[in-house]
Amino acid sequence: GKRDADLILPINSSLSVTLHQDQLKTTTTAAASRDFTEDRLWLNGKEANVGHPRVQACLREVRRLARKRRGGSEDTAALSLSYKIHIASENNFPTAAGLASSAAGFACLVSAVARLYGVEEELSEVARRGSGSACRSMLGGFVQWQRGERPDGTDSLALQVAPETHWPELRVLILVVSAEKKPVGSTVGMQTSVETSPLLKHRAEVVVPERLAQMMQHIQERDFEGFGQLAMRDSNQFHATCLDTFPPIFYLTDLSRHIIALAHRYNAHHGHTKVAYTFDAGPNAVIFALADTVAEFVEVVRRSFPPATNGDQFVQGLPVGSAALSQELVAAVVTEPLPGAVQYILHTKPGPGPQLVDDPSQHLLGADGLPRSRA
Repeated sequence: GKRDADLILPINSSLSVTLHQDQLKTTTTAAASRDFTEDRLWLNGKEANVGHPRVQACLREVRRLARKRRGGSEDTAALSLSYKIHIASENNFPTAAGLASSAAGFACLVSAVARLYGVEEELSEVARRGSGSACRSMLGGFVQWQRGERPDGTDSLALQVAPETHWPELRVLILVVSAEKKPVGSTVGMQTSVETSPLLKHRAEVVVPERLAQMMQHIQERDFEGFGQLAMRDSNQFHATCLDTFPPIFYLTDLSRHIIALAHRYNAHHGHTKVAYTFDAGPNAVIFALADTVAEFVEVVRRSFPPATNGDQFVQGLPVGSAALSQELVAAVVTEPLPGAVQYILHTKPGPGPQLVDDPSQHLLGADGLPRSRA
C-alpha cells in the first residue's frame, strides 16, 4: 500500500529478488531526434499512451537530472533535451498478470532514457515514480525498498541486500496458471486495502519491520528453511489483507490454493521446507527451491497438473533434469491430477539489474525512430 499515491511512497519497506534476464526480461529502446514531432511509446508492438502520468513522471525526472547535470548549459555533444523521444518496449512474459511486468518495464524505461541523456545518478527514486516495485528492479539480486521518512520521497530508495551471486543454489520456478490480465489491478487494489483493511495497518506497522530484519538475516546466512517458511507466511498474510479489504480482493484462485496445498504436502513428506511459494497480486505461483530439489518438484508438478498439449514446452527457461519419484512420494503428495491447469513452468534464478544491449540487431527502433518489424 501507499502513503502517497502521487510520489508512490509505500506504507512499509519491502524486499524482493530480481530475476534473471536470460529467462524473464523487458527490452527497451529509446531514441530522441529533432525530426520527431511528439513523444511516442510502443509496448509489445502496439502504440501506448505516452501521456500516462507515470510515464510522464519518469521522463520529467530524467530530463530534470540531465539539465541539472549540465548546469543549465547546452553541451554541444549532449543530446538536446528539447527533442521529442520515441520509446519501444517489449516483455518476453505475460503483462499485467501479476508477474511484475510494470516493475520490469519502468526500471528498463528509466535505465534506457537515463543512458540516452547521459544521466548516471542513483535512479531508483526515478523508477519508483513509474511503479513502486520498479525501484527494486534497478538493482540485481536481493533488494530492499526502504520506506523512507521524508514527505518528498527523496529517501524512499532501493538498496541491494546481497548480489545475485550470493546464493548460487537458489532457484525460482514460476507456475503460470493464467496469463490473463488480472481483474483488479495492483494500484487500485492497494488503495482500497489502505482505506479499508485494519489488518494491513497492523501488518505495515508491526509485522513487516520485524519480518524484514529476519528475512535479511536468512538471506545473509543462506538459510533456506527460515527463508522459505517466512516467504510462505508473508505471502499468506498479504492475501489475508486482500480478503480483509472491503469489498474483498481475490487474487488467488482455486488453482493457486491447490498449488499451496501441494507445496505443504511435499514439504511434509520430506520433513522440512524444500519448496516455498509466494504469490504477488495475481494467481501465478512463484516457487523458491534449491537447485537439487528442482527436478523432483517439477516432476511432482507435472504429475499433479499434466500438461494439456505443450508437453515438450511445459518447462521453459533453465534446463531441468529428469527425476524418478518414489511410490511413497507420489502417494503422499500427488492427489487427483488436474490436467492442463498449469500452462507452463518457467525455471530461473536471481539475476542482475538493467543491462545494456550492445547488439544493434536487438534494438527495437529502426533508423527512422519507428518500431522495427520483429520476425
